[in-house]
Amino acid sequence: MKLLQEKLTKYDAPQRAKAAGIYPYFRVIESDQDTEVIINGKKVLMFGSNAYLGLTNHPKVKEAAVDAIRKYGTGCAGSRFLNGTLDIHIELEKRLAEFVGKEDAIVYSTGFQVNLGVVSCVTGREDYILWDELDHASIIEGHRLSFSTKLKYKHNDMESLEKQLQKCDPDKIKLIVTDSVFSMEGDVANLPEINKLAKKYNASLMVDEAHGLGVLGRQGRGACDHFGVTDDVDLIMGTFSKSLASIGGFIAGDEAVTNYIRHNSRSYIFSASNTPAATAAASAALDIMINEPERIQKLWDLTHYALDGFRTMGCEIGHTSTPIIPLFIRNNDLTFMVVRELLDAGIFVNPVVTPAVAPEDTLIRFSLMATHTKEQLDFALETIERVFKKHQIIK
Repeated sequence: MKLLQEKLTKYDAPQRAKAAGIYPYFRVIESDQDTEVIINGKKVLMFGSNAYLGLTNHPKVKEAAVDAIRKYGTGCAGSRFLNGTLDIHIELEKRLAEFVGKEDAIVYSTGFQVNLGVVSCVTGREDYILWDELDHASIIEGHRLSFSTKLKYKHNDMESLEKQLQKCDPDKIKLIVTDSVFSMEGDVANLPEINKLAKKYNASLMVDEAHGLGVLGRQGRGACDHFGVTDDVDLIMGTFSKSLASIGGFIAGDEAVTNYIRHNSRSYIFSASNTPAATAAASAALDIMINEPERIQKLWDLTHYALDGFRTMGCEIGHTSTPIIPLFIRNNDLTFMVVRELLDAGIFVNPVVTPAVAPEDTLIRFSLMATHTKEQLDFALETIERVFKKHQIIK
């Protein structure tokens, strides 16, 4: 056996979890992504989706995708840089820039590629990237590829951020990168204070709005809009795979900045272009988001109801204030077991375990969609309470 095979063969964590009957990944869904899905022929309530506005099976979104395929085909057969730019890409970029309040936007094939390609290219060897310790993995991978000095600050801790800013050469570029809504914990970045520190130390600010768009701000414009700091934020990133019911992502900022990114971001230049169907679907979802604010209100009504329910139940939910609700278990194996038992009882939720979090911070990620009903949520709360009491997670 070659050394590479010998090393990788020793990785047997999935096999052990499968043997114990608690493997929680790659669960096959046999239906559309809705509040109710079918797994192994059985109906299950979906509380593990990022489709916050419930638009993945909206007729207008599906029709837009089909129409785009009829006109443009199934793919672009090349990168945006060369032969893969369509008029609908340009149209969507203009709409997104206007929506988030910036001069220009660039559409990427995935949200991960946005952070990977932007964070890795906008600063240089003598510059600094400052990042929240709970930033998304795509941000982390982006700064790993950068030649800049990387400085990590404690989660949402302004004192820690300021100490790291004080370490920086005042004459060099300093880029602060943070999620707006943290994808596992559900809490919101303290953007007003981060912005104050950015101004104090002449730093630039990039905000990942992946879980903020469609949830916070006017008509779902995100946390930057919610806090009134849009004009001060240099770069706003977003994805299509959450509220915009598609796949892809974008970065928005001043035209001078986007011009540089278009010609230097390797994950943009060397990746195939976003498909016509995905582009059109995201644009249709954006229309619905803008024109149906009642969807966002419904999402928040359900969120407040769920947060009250979990608190009354005695669950440990951290500092969340959004439709992402962490239910802390603080034990890897128990987290797997509970996820399996909830699925058997008709509730789909996601486990968050090591190495994504420390062993003592493992949790179940419970997330809401605007299309959930109160009856579905009540069933989920009752089922989770029963399973949690069985395992003495709550009294």
